Amino acid sequence: MNLNVESTPRSAVLVPPPLRLIDDTGHAVADSENGGFALPPVQTLLGLYRQMVVARRFDVQVTALTRQGRLATYPSALGQEACEIAAVAALSPQDWLFPTYRDSIALLTRGVEPTDILASFRGDWHSGYDYQQHRIAPQATPLATQALHAVGLATAAKLKRDDTVALTLLGDGATSEGDAHEAFNFAAVWQAPVVFVVQNNQFAISVPLDKQMACRTIADKAIGYGMPGYYVDGNDVAAMYAVVSAAVDRARSGGGPTLIEGLTYRMEAHTNSDDPTRYRKTADVDVWRGRDPIERLEKYLVSQGALSDAERADIAAAAEALAATTRECMTEQAVVDPLELFEHVYATPRTALAEQRAFLATELEGDAAASGSMSKESNR
Repeated sequence: MNLNVESTPRSAVLVPPPLRLIDDTGHAVADSENGGFALPPVQTLLGLYRQMVVARRFDVQVTALTRQGRLATYPSALGQEACEIAAVAALSPQDWLFPTYRDSIALLTRGVEPTDILASFRGDWHSGYDYQQHRIAPQATPLATQALHAVGLATAAKLKRDDTVALTLLGDGATSEGDAHEAFNFAAVWQAPVVFVVQNNQFAISVPLDKQMACRTIADKAIGYGMPGYYVDGNDVAAMYAVVSAAVDRARSGGGPTLIEGLTYRMEAHTNSDDPTRYRKTADVDVWRGRDPIERLEKYLVSQGALSDAERADIAAAAEALAATTRECMTEQAVVDPLELFEHVYATPRTALAEQRAFLATELEGDAAASGSMSKESNR
């Protein structure tokens, strides 16, 4: 038997155009091209526009603070606003969001304060916000682990007959992980009310998609798991909102999971320690810069008479106010108690951990006493 079968490289496979409702020039697409999805109301789109503008200003401000050394690291989502904002906007208050480390603007849009979002990137806390209050799980740094957590919560909600939907954000690189496969498979087998939104920014950290998979699209994989899959223009917030909203409604009504791939592009580096010029061309970045999700929606809203100069100025002012708040909270010195390390490890304190805590407390008291003596000497 000859098993030496040549496979067709992904680069040679004809990839279908992604589903879109507003094209790159800001015009609504024809009904024959919209995949059966209706364009959201203009007022809804205006709200999404405001959220994207504010989120981008936050992202740009945080990137600047990172370059100034005020944060240890920050993964920018510049260029990916449509995917994240649409996903959050489609959720109801009782739903849960399972984000990655790159999804800070999704947290911001769901109501988390800047100082709480940035606590982990600053090194103050692993996560600075209340999960239950915001219905947001910790931002996951390990790839795809949050997808399994989302399936677990969604399955529990189904067993409890809660009308809760779990939505998890992933990157294209995360779909190469075994955890993603397990999450997709069990979500479909258990018909869990969960929505998987893959932000395909095409490079993971530095590996292009055609070196990660051979199929046409990530969305194509959905059929193998037994759930619907949608390949969407991730820079078209109208299309992303329409598709994600339908998937959330489907999950809530007992229809099971959906896999949504948003084709987008990461304009900034993977993190502040990355050099993207080593693995992608400047010309390609320039092409995607011309597909900016905010500019696209702005053109459409202006054509509909929905975005006045006064409205635009009001949105810009709100964005600048948030940027100022973000700068101020990062200027303040964080008060960190080293003994907090021991507070959330076990529900019932273990003897060994209690001994370690006591040892550190004694050491800290000694340091404080020594510091006080030195201060008195210097003032004489």
